[in-house]
Order: sequence, then structure tokens, then C-alpha cells
Amino acid sequence: MPREESRVNTESRQSAASDAAPTVYLLVGLTGSGKTTYAKQRLEPAGAVRLSVDERVHERHGRYGVDYPEPDYFALEKPIVAEIREELVELVAAGHDVVLDHGLWLRPAREEWEKLVESAGGQWRLLYFPVDRAELLRRLEERNQRQDANALTVSESALDDFYARFDPPAGEGEEVIDQDSFQALP
Repeated sequence: MPREESRVNTESRQSAASDAAPTVYLLVGLTGSGKTTYAKQRLEPAGAVRLSVDERVHERHGRYGVDYPEPDYFALEKPIVAEIREELVELVAAGHDVVLDHGLWLRPAREEWEKLVESAGGQWRLLYFPVDRAELLRRLEERNQRQDANALTVSESALDDFYARFDPPAGEGEEVIDQDSFQALP
């Protein structure tokens, strides 16, 4: 059973033992679950470097479903994920804690990132952001009005598709992040 966490210990690497391996926070959750908000409020201020796939896709290609067709997202994302993998390895090798701000919807993808972190000399923590469908719909309705990189326009039918494809972590060493432990934004 996953641990309920109201706060993740985000002590900076400098305050940890000198021989401690850098930590890579692997964030798991659907669009709108609070991953980015949590990373910005809790992990970045503690010194972790945040790597966001969605933000880089937005910087290079524009807004999802507006500047390019939704079905093109995964093709646009692929080279950026490869770039972030390389950057993550370099950051871990340099002793930095890292946040992978990416949904990691499927267990095989999570396992692949865990192996990468370990092979780079880091340790991973799998942070899971469960949110019920009604709350996600509420957040997405508000978020759909924004136009930034972290405000992908998501319809109710798209959310249903996301749920159908999402494989929630179970028995993977995940830490469940309590939605009341931080100020979630729409």
C-alpha cells in the first residue's frame, strides 16, 4: 500500500550526507493533478532542478491543439523526452536533485526512468498525485481558459481517454501526495 505523504522531505542535497546520491522525483498523475504546481511550490525551492516535457514542447511548437493538431503531440514530444533524459543524467552526475515533470502514465515508462536514474547514480522517488474525476474536470475547466505551457486544453472526452490509458502506480514504491498538502492551482 502506498504511503500517504502530506509533505515530501525536500532537504537540499547540500544538507544531506555528503555521500548521498542525488534524488530524482518522478511525478505521476493525469493532466491537472497538481504535479507542476507541487514541483514549483515544494521541490524547486528546495533546490531540485525541474525538467518539464510539456513546457519544452510549448516553447518549440506552441499550444497543444491550437498551434498543432493534438495527434501530433507524441511525435513532437519524442525528441524532447530524449533530450530531457540526457539532461537528467548530466544533472544527476553533477550531484543535483531533479524533478521529472512528466505524467509517467504507464508502469513500463516509470520503470524505464527508474532504471535510468539508478544507472546515472541517483535514487528515485515516485510521487503519485491521485485526483478524482470531478475535481480534475473542475480544474481543467478553469485551466482551459489559460494559454500557457501548463494549460493544455482538455475536453471531458479527452479526459475520459486519459483515464482509460492511465495505469495508476500500485506496489511500485510510490508515495501518494495528499492534495491538501499544497495549494493546487487550476
